[in-house]
Order: sequence, then structure tokens, then C-alpha cells
Amino acid sequence: MGRRSAVLSAAAEVANAANAVRPLIRRGNGTLLAFAFGWPTSENAPLVITGSMLDALRRVIRGDHRTASGRISLLLKAVSWALLVLVHRRGVQSRPSFETPLRDALGADYREVARAGRPAGVWATSRIRRRYVQQTVKYGPHKANLADIWRRADLPRDGKAPVLLQVPGGAWMIGDRRPQGYPLMGQLAEQGWICVSIGYRVSPKYPWPDHIIDVKQALAWVKANIAEYGGDPESVCITGGSAGGHLAALAALTPNDPKWQPGFEDADTSVVAAVPIYGRYDWFSRTGNGRGQFVDALQRVIVKLPFAGNEQLYHDASPITLVHPEAPPFFVLHGTSDSLIPVDEGREFVAALQEVATAPVVYAEIPHAQHAFDIFGSPHGHYTADAVEKFLNWVLAQREMSRVSSGAGEASEHR
Repeated sequence: MGRRSAVLSAAAEVANAANAVRPLIRRGNGTLLAFAFGWPTSENAPLVITGSMLDALRRVIRGDHRTASGRISLLLKAVSWALLVLVHRRGVQSRPSFETPLRDALGADYREVARAGRPAGVWATSRIRRRYVQQTVKYGPHKANLADIWRRADLPRDGKAPVLLQVPGGAWMIGDRRPQGYPLMGQLAEQGWICVSIGYRVSPKYPWPDHIIDVKQALAWVKANIAEYGGDPESVCITGGSAGGHLAALAALTPNDPKWQPGFEDADTSVVAAVPIYGRYDWFSRTGNGRGQFVDALQRVIVKLPFAGNEQLYHDASPITLVHPEAPPFFVLHGTSDSLIPVDEGREFVAALQEVATAPVVYAEIPHAQHAFDIFGSPHGHYTADAVEKFLNWVLAQREMSRVSSGAGEASEHR
């Protein structure tokens, strides 16, 4: 029985590795399982290989390799290792997928305004919050309205540092400010940015649109208070993944919209750039893989109102319907192997945005990347942080050049 279980265990390792190479389930509710196993494996392949090898060594020392089933299990393990080496190698070699879209959209010299960081690794990334978070603040009236302020301890209080608001994902049902965005916020904080990582009200206890109201409340708080921490309220950007990507895109496209700012209608909630990552941008279409089930879930758990008779509510919550010429610069990222939100969602949103926006719209499609590919300190996580930093620094540099040019023009007129 034990020998048979060893073979089954090794076969499961092969299936898990194959699922990391390419999700084994592409449609239906099974995509949740494909993500649950494929995500941590694909982003932490070296750790998975190490654990499997230690188990193989234990079995060799015990003498399992002397039996036919033992040899089969070792062979299967070796197959899984080869697949995982392929997964890790693809991740390491994926940097051009992040950088080429930036170069194509922003110009060959976009790199000159940014400095590249170094991979922190999974363990270092998990501890990075301790280095940069000295204070947690309350940004709104609700219990969930807490925010961590990420900043270097030596950052001047009058430094006017650029600011990034990080909106967590979690299917609009989790919304915890930890531990998402750590590679990005750690890198930006080290380079002199201030990052504000927020929590917000979530379903099913709180129905839509409480989620976006809280994000708007956080933006209003940042604009009014971040100068006390050394930040520049005129240089606020926003990012988020999954549900956070949806909320970040929606907030960026609807600055100062009074229907989502009850009690603070006059507050400034505009941003200078948005970076939604593997987000949901369409809350109404039922055509496409998994979209019918998604709209059903929205009706039952998130919005708690039927689509029929409330169509406008669902359309107003869809960033793809709200694109407009004055949208701020966008950098959209999505993985081609995303099991939870198919990559078509990102493609369609970017196409709609590029059709009307006058500001740059950059789209990075990451080959073989699963959902939530940026959370760990993996190559994907590091490359995401590096690319986002370059994009945001480019946006801020362009704004500064425009300001200086405008100031020089005004001075010439007065002569």
C-alpha cells in the first residue's frame, strides 16, 4: 500500500508540474483548482523542486529505489523536476514581455528615468513590510478603512515624494491590505516613494458599491494628508490586482464622481496614472469563458441585485464602458495562463481604452503567467515591480517636463 501511495504521490507531482506549465483545466469551476495549485507552484518552482528532492532523498536512504514501484516514483519525480525547471526558466526569461511594451509605447529612452531593482526572493519579500511600514492609519469611518504607510525612515517630511495607492484583490470578498503588492511597494519605497496599502469593505456583508466608495475615500484621504508624511498630493498613482485591478481602473476613470463619493463629493480623487493587473473590467457581458458564472456570482454575492432591471448599475461598475479621452496614463498587465480571469478581459479593455485615450496606454501580456503572478518575490514579481516603477517614473518625468515647459512659456509671455 505504501509503495502504491508513493507512485500516486509522484504522479500527483507530475500533474501539479504540468498544471504549472499550462493550466490543465481551462473552463468551468475547475479553473479554481487549476489556479489554486498552479499559482504557488509556477511562481515558486525552485522551492517545490527542493521539497520534492528532499523527499526523494529520504526515500533513497530508506531503500525504496530497490523496488520497481520505488524506481517508478523516482522517475516520475524526475519528470516533475524537469517540468518545473522549464516553468522557472520561462519565468526568468520573461523580462522582455514586461519591457518591450514599455519601449514600444513610451520610446526607447524610457529607461533613463528609472533604476532597476534586484530580486528580493520569496522569503525576503515576505519580511519586507517590517522595513518600510512604520504607521497604520484610519482613512475612513468604517472598521475596514485602515491603511499601511510604506516609506523609508529617512524620507524627509517635506520631500514631496510620489505616492502609490495599492488596492488589494480578493474577489471583492477579502480586501486585506496584506500581503499583496509587497515586491512593488518594497522597491518603490526603497527608491523614495510613499506607498499606501489599504483595506476596504467587502462582500457579502457589504454590497457594491461600498468597495469603490472606500477606494475613493482612501484617495481623498491621501490627497488631504499625505504631505504630512513627505508625500506629494499632486503625484498620486493607483494600482491593484484582480478585484483591486478592477477598482484601480474604475477609480482612475471616474475622478471626482459624486455618486461614489457620498459625504465627500467635493474631494479630489483624481490620479496621475493607473496600473491595473489581471483585473476584471466587464461586469455585464456573458459571452466568453467563465463570464456567465461571474455575472451570476455578482448578482448573488457582490451586488446582491439582479442584473435584469439594474443593468445600468452593472455597466457603471465596468471600466470598459467608462473609457474616455481624458483618462490618465494606463499600464495594464495580464498573464496568458490566467485561470481565474481569462486574458481576453485585459485585451478587450486595453483595445477600448486605446481607441479613445489621448494619454499612453501600455499593455504587457505575460506568456504562461498565472493569476496573481506578481505577489511572490519570483522573477515575475520582480519584473512587474521593475516595469511598473519605470512606467510611473516616466509618467512623472513627463509631467515635470510639461510643467517646466509651461512655466518657461509663461515667463516668456511676461517679458
